[in-house]
Amino acid sequence: MAEAAGTRQMTAAEYLAWERQQEERYEFHLGEVFLMSGGSARHAFLAARCVTELSNRLPQDCKVMTSDLRVAASPGSHYVYADAVAVCGEIEIAEGTNDVLANPCVVVEVLSPSTEKFDRGEKWEAYQRLEHLRDYLLVSQRAQRVEHYRRAGDTWRYQALTGGDEVQLADGTRLPVDALYRGAFDLPGA
Repeated sequence: MAEAAGTRQMTAAEYLAWERQQEERYEFHLGEVFLMSGGSARHAFLAARCVTELSNRLPQDCKVMTSDLRVAASPGSHYVYADAVAVCGEIEIAEGTNDVLANPCVVVEVLSPSTEKFDRGEKWEAYQRLEHLRDYLLVSQRAQRVEHYRRAGDTWRYQALTGGDEVQLADGTRLPVDALYRGAFDLPGA
């Protein structure tokens, strides 16, 4: 998240109508609108690798999407763009919209200096309210490191993984950390 788009407060409905008319992407957090900044080459590459690896490894009924689809992290208060999301089973679109995902089971955020605090804080708090979310991955650009939060009943289990490790998603799917990072450090990053 880079900067507030202005000091004007908006309702969620105003934001959704306004943001659909914009060329840039904006996130909505408790009435404030924030312009999403572009990422580094490494950020874009890691996001693409996550989409590819999830697409290749998740069960057939799962659909993996890029950061182009808005997510209702907490309907009415938080609308965000994740770097990658997966839905297993039927896709649910938020009520009253045709372009806001309501039921991701996996969310991936590639960390950037400008977004890391938010991805770990307020955004993560909002994601935890998603009923279907089972896995939240924070992917570092600075080191070969994936932080994995996996839902376990009413709590979340945390695990930090590095090269040679595998992320085991809640459904049993395994993502080798090495596969996510293959070629990433050949590119400029944060």
